[in-house]
Amino acid sequence: MKILGIGSNYVIDQKEIEERRKGKKFIFSKPETALAVNCDVKYPSFTNQLVYEVELVIKIGKKGKDISVENANDYISEIAVGIDYTAKDVLNDYRERKHPWEFAKGFDGAAPISNFKPVSNFPDLNNINFDLKINGEQKQKSSTAFMINNFADIISFISEYMTLEPGDLIFTGTPAAGIGEIQKGDRLQCSIEDELLLDFKMI
Repeated sequence: MKILGIGSNYVIDQKEIEERRKGKKFIFSKPETALAVNCDVKYPSFTNQLVYEVELVIKIGKKGKDISVENANDYISEIAVGIDYTAKDVLNDYRERKHPWEFAKGFDGAAPISNFKPVSNFPDLNNINFDLKINGEQKQKSSTAFMINNFADIISFISEYMTLEPGDLIFTGTPAAGIGEIQKGDRLQCSIEDELLLDFKMI
């Protein structure tokens, strides 16, 4: 199973989307051991700057390579909500030294996710609302209507480079506002269309 993600994929103003789509897509990966499914997550000992990003996660339902944008959404079987964690201080250090930064994004617990919902539950993939509350306070909120590259764009692009297989997961980007640091003891609650799907603590 592959866990992939796309960086910088949301805007605040929809008028920016057309221009931003001209930029290059940035894809990264996390190992399977980064997953934490509906459970508390241990704060990593090697960082003092752990940054959260709430994201919708799509699961691939069938094998595909060189998938057209027009057919790409047919490859989605389920959708969940998750957190893409980054050890920002580790990331900055590795970037400065021009070293790979897998340890900053792929540590154990770096990808908490909820249980999945069938894609059929979402009649309009281009208008799915989701949000994150921390300790009861709204921190991030957006809709897939504000994506620069939608689900189909992401799937098609990735499939040019690698075969997508059933069970592969793709983190599809975080709202453009509200990213911040998480602390030990914080409680995170992530919802899709106001349905609470992910509820856990940093311990």
